[in-house]
Amino acid sequence: MLEGFIMCGDVPVATFSGRIVTTINPDLAPLCFRNGGDLNTWLESRAIDRHRTNSRALKRLLRLGDTSDTSTALRVHGATITDNYWVKLSSESLCWDDVCFSTDYFADVALTGSADSLTRYYSEEQLTSPTPELTNVGSYEKCWRIIDGQWTLIKRGKTEELFSELFTAELGIRLGFPMAQYREIAGNIATPDFTDGCVNFEPMANLMGDNEEYVDNYKILMNIAPHVVKQYLDILFMDALVFNPDRHTQNYGVLRNRKDGIILSMAPNFDNNMALISRGYIPDISKASNMLIPMFHELLEDAGITYEYPCLSEDVVKDIAFSIMPHADIDRDYVVRFVMENYKKLKM
Repeated sequence: MLEGFIMCGDVPVATFSGRIVTTINPDLAPLCFRNGGDLNTWLESRAIDRHRTNSRALKRLLRLGDTSDTSTALRVHGATITDNYWVKLSSESLCWDDVCFSTDYFADVALTGSADSLTRYYSEEQLTSPTPELTNVGSYEKCWRIIDGQWTLIKRGKTEELFSELFTAELGIRLGFPMAQYREIAGNIATPDFTDGCVNFEPMANLMGDNEEYVDNYKILMNIAPHVVKQYLDILFMDALVFNPDRHTQNYGVLRNRKDGIILSMAPNFDNNMALISRGYIPDISKASNMLIPMFHELLEDAGITYEYPCLSEDVVKDIAFSIMPHADIDRDYVVRFVMENYKKLKM
């Protein structure tokens, strides 16, 4: 039975014995342990998606005998790029500098799984060094790569998905919302680590599990960090505006101060590659039913919220649509009509 500490940097914030976690510094501990969360569930949420083809190849290359999610995460002490939480066994004398990531040896394996990446020579030191790929969550093939000294997430996708991500990020910025930064690199989408190694990202899953119900999330945030509620509403507004049905409790959350655990803000809006035209084009936009719009309206009505809709002109939408990936085969007039139709329905 495993015993040890959950660490925040070099500060022990909880102890564990088997699956049972006992907080010793609740201000700094991961939010899931405020409500009696267990060790295995937390570690499993931090492990690479086992269904990704390249995940299986990576685990074999690294010779993971036990490929379960818990064991996979423990291979790198449960550490991730976007926070400084990790697991320290009672028998270990490690510090944060020993487990935090500094190399991207296996980025190509995780992203492409190419024959070249799988058959090149890796030294024993490389094979045993901590790799962030084992705790790089999500269903798309992706990797963490160091670009200009900064950890950057590279994700694969088809043209329509890349366009939707880039378009949504730029549209959100024009509307004045905190958005993750995106750019295209060699036919993939790239975004720098929005924590910049200075704050901790905690997905809403740590508070809500799989509960995506708008009003339940709203109530929790109102209870623990009312100053971020407007930002949460802005994320939901953007989801409805560009029709992103893939908002789940792992791809939105809060940013916390690493020194005192205080919630600073919502994390910037990210992961919109399943929005807009990623699933194809709708024959008649005017008759399309965007389920996210009535869901947003219902939240506002149920919670008695007066939401201040941002101003959005067709010229702005057109400027973004025709400037993003200009050589891609995208029906840009459709994108403009689609967004403006959603905007009109949102404000009704």
